[in-house]
Amino acid sequence: MDFDRQKIDEHIKLPVLKLVGEVADELHRECYVVGGYVRDIFLQRPSNDMDFVTIGSGIEVAKAVAHRLGKRTHLSVFRTYGTAQVKTRHWELEFVGARRESYRRDSRNPIVEDGTLDDDQRRRDFTINAMAICLNKERYGELLDPFDGIGDMERRIIRTPLDPDITFSDDPLRMMRAVRFATQLNFDIFPETFVAIKRNADRLKIITRERIADELMKIMRSDKPSHGWILLDQCGLLPLVCPELAALKGVETVNGRGHKDNFMHTMQVLDNVAAASNDVWLRWSALLHDVGKARTKRWDPQIGWTFHNHNFIGEKMIPKIFAKMKLPLNEHMKYVKKLVGLHMRPIALVEEERRG
Repeated sequence: MDFDRQKIDEHIKLPVLKLVGEVADELHRECYVVGGYVRDIFLQRPSNDMDFVTIGSGIEVAKAVAHRLGKRTHLSVFRTYGTAQVKTRHWELEFVGARRESYRRDSRNPIVEDGTLDDDQRRRDFTINAMAICLNKERYGELLDPFDGIGDMERRIIRTPLDPDITFSDDPLRMMRAVRFATQLNFDIFPETFVAIKRNADRLKIITRERIADELMKIMRSDKPSHGWILLDQCGLLPLVCPELAALKGVETVNGRGHKDNFMHTMQVLDNVAAASNDVWLRWSALLHDVGKARTKRWDPQIGWTFHNHNFIGEKMIPKIFAKMKLPLNEHMKYVKKLVGLHMRPIALVEEERRG
């Protein structure tokens, strides 16, 4: 704990945090920096984004902070959601009043009510994102970690603060976020949390494709994106996210002759490409390079399993896949489409191993 105290002390010296705390005191508001910024202090990950929770109006605090920061500051107010954003050259600050939030079974829009800091921490997705540091003068730097987020970071697990069925039912996108954080941080999903994702997977259908695509892009930009796609498969989300990829799974055998598992082959190709390039669209090309194989798989008694023209069939599938997944239908899609069509050529995206 002393080591953790040292980490906090290093970060709360930032002038911007002191300024927010001073403004909150002037307005007689409790104010906390919360969520990802606090988590990243302990994971030693750089972050320019800060989220603040106040007891009472977050918009009021944001306006006062923007005024104190001066002319080069941009303030955006979202009254419908009770939030405000303050952007400076170096920082992006989000302010919200403490709240409790819930979703109707058939709705993507939350019911939002004023709440306490405890309510706000309980509604958060995972224990590692439910920590808060007080910025008020009398308690400046005090860490509030009611769900042992620090312990879960040490154990390298993703776990929900509440019963995971409640957490995922309230906002089903959190199931995707569990996979994304596990992928980015190379953490495991806590068994009880993992089973709850499988149990609630069908709830993902009420989430907009745009929000899902945002999580997928973060998975694809991680060091080992296959980890995320394999987790999506294991917890039952893959058929909902990309059924064309799920269709590549498994090995069929006829007369003792089987083909390779095209899903796992794809995962290997994806990681090979990710190790060599940070270009996310090249990575998407690797992910989808064999997407036509499920439709072209045939058994030939003379030569065995064939996937004739799977590259051309896959190429034709790309625009529809991108449209359905709400990925951009611009030059990025055309780039992926072209590489999928060309991947059988010698210079293409293939494993450095046997062909076929």
